[in-house]
Amino acid sequence: MDEEIRTEEFILNIGPQHPSTHGVTRLVTRLSGETVLEIEPVIGYLHRGLEKIGENKTYEKFLPLTDRMDYISSMTNNHAYVLAVEELLGIEVPARAEYLRVTLSELQRIANHLMFIAAFGADLGAWTIMMYGFREREMVLDLMSMLTGQRLLYNFMRVGGLKEDVPLGWVSKVREFLKALPEKLEDYKAYFYNNEIFLDRVEGVGILKAKDAINMGVTGPNLRAAGVAYDVRKDDPYSYYDRFDFDVITEKEGDTFSRFNVRFNEIYESLKIVKQGIEALPEGEVIAKVPRIIKPPAGEAYSRVEAPKGELAFYIVSDGKTDKPYRVKVRGPSFCNLSSFPYYAVGDIIPDVIANFASIDIVLGEVDR
Repeated sequence: MDEEIRTEEFILNIGPQHPSTHGVTRLVTRLSGETVLEIEPVIGYLHRGLEKIGENKTYEKFLPLTDRMDYISSMTNNHAYVLAVEELLGIEVPARAEYLRVTLSELQRIANHLMFIAAFGADLGAWTIMMYGFREREMVLDLMSMLTGQRLLYNFMRVGGLKEDVPLGWVSKVREFLKALPEKLEDYKAYFYNNEIFLDRVEGVGILKAKDAINMGVTGPNLRAAGVAYDVRKDDPYSYYDRFDFDVITEKEGDTFSRFNVRFNEIYESLKIVKQGIEALPEGEVIAKVPRIIKPPAGEAYSRVEAPKGELAFYIVSDGKTDKPYRVKVRGPSFCNLSSFPYYAVGDIIPDVIANFASIDIVLGEVDR
């Protein structure tokens, strides 16, 4: 009677055609009953090869393809890429463009985290909050559409600045959004934090300790949920982030609930940054003088940003001879964060696996770049 009761082990494929895998991810899961003994993510179904494509396109023509990696946060993809090219060229970006870049990146972070909340709710069967998340995300997409003409893939940032200045009335629309969203978030708090079923599903599930997270290259909200206050915006500021006042949100437990809390509270910090950005927005140009044909001198550049899902970095090598990069390498947060999942999913039961996996917040366009 004291011996552990075990059933016959068997293999269960979760995905790749399954909504809870957030794209074409396949989780090969070895089970004993409902308990996970081993889990292996199988990737590569998208067959993208964007890094090699980037080496066969000019510096300008590769920019729209960066949108298509993390297509939920395409503005920050643009940001990371242009920073690397600007480093190669030695270009100083106008102040107005830098303030707008920060503002747009934080609006993108809000949109990403609202999408996370919506998808997280759907994976846990909370259909009401899924509709809430999409509803509020529409407010951000309306702002992006007014500015860029697009709702998902913006291709708005440029080497040296931005494609164009903000249209008349855009700043006032942002102010309306800043006033409206906090009121909506109060409904989210009531829905989640007073919900015993939700709390039972997420508290103490999928614990990732700080030491293990660091060793496995985890970044972003997943790392901060384990208690590590690492944020590229603070630790290695880019653009004008060192001129903004905001807090780095951390939790201690490193579980699914902590990962949710970090993202939810980061929305408030992003709202603070957006407000500061539009209030301090200076007059002036939004793009520097850049050669019509970009052909950087020989050298290499490594730029990184705090994307909504974690640290996103571009490594670019120029041979100084052509208008195409000699080498392009991307450090995508979704890929690194996903690689840690098998470690802390062992011991879960199937419903916990779904909640745990949702809390990582990956996008397969970036994993299979």
